Amino acid sequence: MLLDTSGLLCYHHRDEPKHSEARTLFRQARRALTHSYVLSEFIALANARKLPRPLALTFLTTLGAHRKVEMVWVDKTLHDRAMALLAARLDKTYSLCDAVSFVLMKEQGITDALTTDHHFEQEGFKRLL
Repeated sequence: MLLDTSGLLCYHHRDEPKHSEARTLFRQARRALTHSYVLSEFIALANARKLPRPLALTFLTTLGAHRKVEMVWVDKTLHDRAMALLAARLDKTYSLCDAVSFVLMKEQGITDALTTDHHFEQEGFKRLL
């Protein structure tokens, strides 16, 4: 499954309504993929929610070292493919982070996303939260 920003926030922060569900889904997953734009977006979301910055940073460091998590570092080629997807979906309000996720999910044959974001369903993926 792909780990999206909103799903990671649910996993990380126990006050999120879907916290328990996110933790269960992560434990059950055989494989988890995320990317560097999700990390960037997570820091911004944690700041907006006024979560303690040291805890958010520690969470991402731990996540990056987790044996189950594959981290993709967005390079220019992946960024450009995501930009092309955004240009092809002008009727949608996808973020650049979403577009990178969609490109990776299609390339890797991933259908499920640990997310609360309805954009994943709009693009044909399964939203797990």
